[in-house]
Amino acid sequence: MDKLKILVVDDESRMRKLVKDFLVKRNFEVLEAENGADAIDVFFSEKDIALVILDVMMPKMDGWQVCREIRQYSKVPIIMLTARSDERDELLGFELGVDEYISKPFSPKILVARVEAILRRTNTLAAEEILKAGVIEVNKAAHQVLVDGKNVELSYKEFELLSYFMENQGIALSREKILNSVWNYDYFGDARTIDTHVKKLRSKLGKNADYIKTIWGMGYKFEVDEP
Repeated sequence: MDKLKILVVDDESRMRKLVKDFLVKRNFEVLEAENGADAIDVFFSEKDIALVILDVMMPKMDGWQVCREIRQYSKVPIIMLTARSDERDELLGFELGVDEYISKPFSPKILVARVEAILRRTNTLAAEEILKAGVIEVNKAAHQVLVDGKNVELSYKEFELLSYFMENQGIALSREKILNSVWNYDYFGDARTIDTHVKKLRSKLGKNADYIKTIWGMGYKFEVDEP
């Protein structure tokens, strides 16, 4: 199977190399661009780019402009990087169709994990059959959930929701994104559907219910706190 191509766009060569080294170790092919204008040239000359990692602040054309240009022609997954932790920037990113938004400084390992999670969500990367997080183990093929080694019965949607959370550990997920991914709604669904299922899922996870954290005003994040 051919390696998946990822375009890394950042005006700092050191940052590009850091991200590239970690992605190459995970068997990705990495293309680079040092500014927004070059990013557009590379993107439209290479027809099979699987994902774009895009810095916000760059010369010639910033990340927002690049994102707008790409989104006119493609739904390729985009991860935005920024040196600023600004809620307005993050909201703008999601409005423009950004898939994830990561503030600098960040852990390259976490970035790669998010890249792989997004590619699994878009079925570009083969999904793992066994998911593990903390004391929870999900066997997707057998449709089985173990918590502390004990079998836990979940409804079909509860199972799909837990699997989706575990495939996207550490990522803040909006209710709209969860609806689109788990319920396959094309547009806005009823957020209460998610809240009801999360409540039932937390109840079945018992003392591990806090793995599913509420992001007020947005949605949820699945995260296992290290002891």
